[in-house]
Amino acid sequence: MKKKTILSDQDFKRIITRIAYEIIEKHKGTKNLALVGIQTRGDFLAKRLADQIQKIENVTLPVGSMDINMYRDDWTKISRQPIVRPSKIPFCVDDMDIILVDDVLFTGRTIRAAMDALMDFGRPSRIELAILVDRGHRELPIQADYKGISIGTEHQDMINVMVLEHDNQDMVYIEQD
Repeated sequence: MKKKTILSDQDFKRIITRIAYEIIEKHKGTKNLALVGIQTRGDFLAKRLADQIQKIENVTLPVGSMDINMYRDDWTKISRQPIVRPSKIPFCVDDMDIILVDDVLFTGRTIRAAMDALMDFGRPSRIELAILVDRGHRELPIQADYKGISIGTEHQDMINVMVLEHDNQDMVYIEQD
């Protein structure tokens, strides 16, 4: 396998800052807005986005974290006993504009599962999606509202996202045959 770095730690900082500004601009501020990170790495990216928005707007956004493993349509293929972590959404999602945050958008199935899981918490007025890497190969009609980068990949390629809080460094690399 050949590894190639796609994003460095500096790229991460620039992307988080840009997406934060895009969110604020699109929403004309932060009213009625909350972020929900998809575990594991989307959770850390959501917190970073909230921190950046706080620096820009001096507003603390509600941030939640969601495990979607039991909502996946392929969980039996991934593992016979998936590891299920608790979801933590410490605010009411009803009538809120929720931005789901994840690291990589691939087939769209993770996001579909996240939307199903979110609906168990209530009925948001709108759901948007922010992702770090869009690698294509969609199987469902799901697109990101905010994205760091788009990269063309082969279906068998692996995009690996590492975040400081979980992996001791910020980096994205691709593994190719």
